[in-house]
Amino acid sequence: MAWDATDARRYEQWFETAEGCFAFAQEVRLIESMMSSWPRRGQRLLDIGCGPGIFANVLHRDGFDVSAVDNSPVMLEAARARLGGAVDLHLADAAHLPFDDKQFDYAVLLSVLEFCDDPDAVVREAARVSRKGLLIGFLNRYSFYYYSAGRVRPGKPPGRLASARWFSPWEMRALARPILGSPDLAMRSVLAGPPGTWRFKFPFSQINGLVFYPPLGAYCALRADFFRERPLTPLAAFSTEPSPG
Repeated sequence: MAWDATDARRYEQWFETAEGCFAFAQEVRLIESMMSSWPRRGQRLLDIGCGPGIFANVLHRDGFDVSAVDNSPVMLEAARARLGGAVDLHLADAAHLPFDDKQFDYAVLLSVLEFCDDPDAVVREAARVSRKGLLIGFLNRYSFYYYSAGRVRPGKPPGRLASARWFSPWEMRALARPILGSPDLAMRSVLAGPPGTWRFKFPFSQINGLVFYPPLGAYCALRADFFRERPLTPLAAFSTEPSPG
């Protein structure tokens, strides 16, 4: 699905609205919570389908060595304006990434699969290039947000969200598990209420900012850990002298 300059502008402008600003803050809360067990320093992370670089900027700020790809020159231009040289940017198709196997430690797909012709191929590529883990952020079809933004309205041309493929948590798990094998999978969500309640005001901020298990949240994240790094514990030295013989 091609994105033009108008799409990029609308995307960025939505995050500047009160509703979009609140939603972004909660999505970042969710993503950072899901990645809290991942080490940061010296860890290479690929942001696949980075758009204008809004989340790539967060990931770089959080300490990852970030590279990012998008298939839209317009989106990459916006990302370059936002990120400067902080993130290594590439023009590429998410289903055919120009990277070696396990070239990155981690990869993220944040609100990307909804707009892909072949989500399975995109997840497969993300898993191929990442060595330690993968995070998928997606719009939940079983949420209040879907009923306000995800459905085609009679007599009204569908917008980007109404044309997108929204996933249920069960559909996303069913899509990911066969491709990823049997890694550790975890899933959480935010934004439980309808968009009219997405406000920095009590009690809405507490309800919508709660990170909880799906199915109700508008934005969900699935984390796959391909293996867990265990901290090394030095063995106790029982003698300062070398053993005889």
